[in-house]
Amino acid sequence: MSANAVPLSSRVRVRWLVLAMLAVVGVLVLCERAYRTLEVEVTGGILRLIGDDGVYVAGARQTVYFGLGGDKPLGLQMTPECSSLFLLVPLVLLTAVLGYLRPANTRRLLVSLLVFALVVAAVNQLRMLLIVGLVDWFGVSTGYYWGHTLMGSLVSVIGGAIALVLFVWIGLRRGRAA
Repeated sequence: MSANAVPLSSRVRVRWLVLAMLAVVGVLVLCERAYRTLEVEVTGGILRLIGDDGVYVAGARQTVYFGLGGDKPLGLQMTPECSSLFLLVPLVLLTAVLGYLRPANTRRLLVSLLVFALVVAAVNQLRMLLIVGLVDWFGVSTGYYWGHTLMGSLVSVIGGAIALVLFVWIGLRRGRAA
């Protein structure tokens, strides 16, 4: 056996990781509607906790309605491109590739993927709440523009960058020497 040969048990483990990550991608793609529904349910739950204007979640439409007690109610629909799933799927695939290339990092890669998923989900919730807050503060037209197009995009880009840096830092750093 050469010095560069990978033991059979590691190759089997790597194959399982790659297959598991591909299965996760398949499940996420097939269940993306349910994932978006979960995202608006969480947003609705947070809005119920922090406000008293009236909130309704139409899960079948992936829409959260807020401001129902006021004169300007609004609904925000979670579209596929606005979901945190949009960022999660490529990182699951990247985890499979990196796990294949660096089998010794499998545990760290899975932890880094979990951290990435939690951060992008939290950032997306923050983005939704920012939109709601700015609509409440500035009105529908100006608030939605500032909340979705400007500030929401900024929050998403910065949060996504932080999540990506954490993914790389946790998943690809070298183990400490014994």
